[in-house]
Amino acid sequence: MSTDLIVSYDGTVNDDDALALARMLARAGASLALAYVRHSREFDPRREELAQHDAQRRLEHGLALLGDPAIPTHIVFSPSTGEGLAQLAHSEGASMIVFGSDYRTPPGHAEPGASAQHLLDGAPVAIAVAAAGLRTESDAAAIKTIALLATEEDSAAKTTATTLAEKLGATIVEMETASVDLIVVGSQGAAPHGRIALGGVMRSMLDTTHGSVLVVAHDRPVGL
Repeated sequence: MSTDLIVSYDGTVNDDDALALARMLARAGASLALAYVRHSREFDPRREELAQHDAQRRLEHGLALLGDPAIPTHIVFSPSTGEGLAQLAHSEGASMIVFGSDYRTPPGHAEPGASAQHLLDGAPVAIAVAAAGLRTESDAAAIKTIALLATEEDSAAKTTATTLAEKLGATIVEMETASVDLIVVGSQGAAPHGRIALGGVMRSMLDTTHGSVLVVAHDRPVGL
């Protein structure tokens, strides 16, 4: 069975925010998987065993927070965290990779870290970044408001926002709203088909927003 959402998880509190956002998105009927990226194998067998155990322990901690030990987990080997997750998303047929914000991000804001930033420049899959501090919300917290940040011609972002609103019982609001649960962002019209590309204006606007962010690839709406 394919996975809809891949959650990048390494056991840090910022990635606990990613778990919280993934839990909310899963209420749209999406299936989840957790992934931890190791950049290389250890040459010494004992050190390799310890490193593998540590990776699995981190993922099990994530499953415990989600309360579902049956959720699939993946330990990926790749020199680049972003590339490793993108390859996993492709092999699993996932439509989205979910990240926590950079560790220096103020509460309530979403700021992609280095791996997410890398994928926001050409990734063939949607990228979600959880607002910092989202983990402090109760398990019953939900996405109740969705804003759309895209051009009039961007049907992929609009379709994604509309579909998520319908499945989650959320309301689509204007970007001027002070705080939004989820901001759906479209790619530039000049972006290659099925790829993410954010312009400078969009990036600047996101710097001032308050809420989690979902960036949609050009001409590829997210299907959950």
